[in-house]
Amino acid sequence: MSRTPRTSRRAVLRGLLAGSAVTVGLPWLETFAGRGNAWAVDDAFPRRFGLFYWGNGNLPDRWIPSQTGFGDDWALSEQLAPLASVKEQLTVVTGLDVKVPNVGPHLSGIVGMLTGMTPPDGEDDGGYPGPTLDRWLAQRIGGTTRFRSIEAGAGSDGRSYEGAHQQSPAENSPYALYQRLFGAGFFEPGEEPIIDPTWALRRSVLDAVAADADRMKTRVSADDRQRLQQHLDGVRELELRLARLEDDPPDLASCRRPDAPLADYPDLDGRPQLREKNRVISQLLAMACACDQVRVVSNWFSSPVSDLLYPGATMGHHQLTHDEPGDQAQVHQIVIQIMQSFADMIEAFRAIPEGDGTLLDHMVILGTSDVSLGRTHSIEDYPILLAGSAGGRFHTNQHVRSSGGESVSKVNLSIIRAMGLSEPAWGTNDNRVTDGLTAIET
Repeated sequence: MSRTPRTSRRAVLRGLLAGSAVTVGLPWLETFAGRGNAWAVDDAFPRRFGLFYWGNGNLPDRWIPSQTGFGDDWALSEQLAPLASVKEQLTVVTGLDVKVPNVGPHLSGIVGMLTGMTPPDGEDDGGYPGPTLDRWLAQRIGGTTRFRSIEAGAGSDGRSYEGAHQQSPAENSPYALYQRLFGAGFFEPGEEPIIDPTWALRRSVLDAVAADADRMKTRVSADDRQRLQQHLDGVRELELRLARLEDDPPDLASCRRPDAPLADYPDLDGRPQLREKNRVISQLLAMACACDQVRVVSNWFSSPVSDLLYPGATMGHHQLTHDEPGDQAQVHQIVIQIMQSFADMIEAFRAIPEGDGTLLDHMVILGTSDVSLGRTHSIEDYPILLAGSAGGRFHTNQHVRSSGGESVSKVNLSIIRAMGLSEPAWGTNDNRVTDGLTAIET
């Protein structure tokens, strides 16, 4: 009886380089319980994805614009009024629901929105069943830049997850973010980098083991062949990043080292300087994209259940959403302040020229929250804002409203495809979709 050759967990790919033996370790394969797949494409102007997230939702009756349509056919609502300066680059999407059981207040919405999956029972904030959209995209379009993704936020540690209890924390300090992006390891166009003499040798390793890799692909299952290729692609991506540091930075006309921010932004009257910190963080993220250091960024402005004290508020944001009586005037003003900060982020990307347009023209920024109406933890009529056209792949200056309670996953699938990824579906169970939201697509 013939038997399939066994593949050891200790297996490596072997080859010869300059007369010496070289090896590349293998990933976990199906043979020893591996999982995963990934692929990506590039474009002349790279497409980027940005996320702006805030906690505690909105007040839908003052959020939803009264008219749908394009251009002058619709007007911003009260709570969206701070976005007037960027209206031409904005799409407001309303009427979509997160189609998952609302089992965890402030958790079900964000999990269903950003992973497409059903959240775990209860309020285990680390129990994300899969990667959030930003991390999912980073694995596919972030492989050739210095950073696969960057997570930052003025008032939150972020909710970027690779999976259960695998958080990528957000940087809260503008100065620390500056040092990471523009300190050691960053070179402006024309600057001479410091070259590690071993990098050229390391970049050649995969070429040397290619024959062994091809032989191994004949000994494993189809799924394992895909996983093996993913692993090799990941190693190649690392080598490409090293190669980028050997060369001068790309000739990007707007790329420059920004001025360093303040070392500290102390609270004023017991209130954090959220807007000022956010403005600086947004400018740093925008310049990092302009220098093609990163193509996926997330800006976590505030957290679910956040009780940050805003200017003019008598108590924390989350507490106000539940305890402020009447029409919740203070909650309303807080949402307006948050939208001012979202406008600051959009303007930071729009301010950077790129080709015949701006950096914002070659990306899309998704703005969303963990709930719609904070008082009831509703995940229906979910808040969704899109800024930028993703290189002409999205319409802008419009309000689109779904009348059938469609899944928010449609927006995410449209975003994924706008990034150049041919993904057949997004989400699971009732939250699964196979079509994007065609009304936002060109």
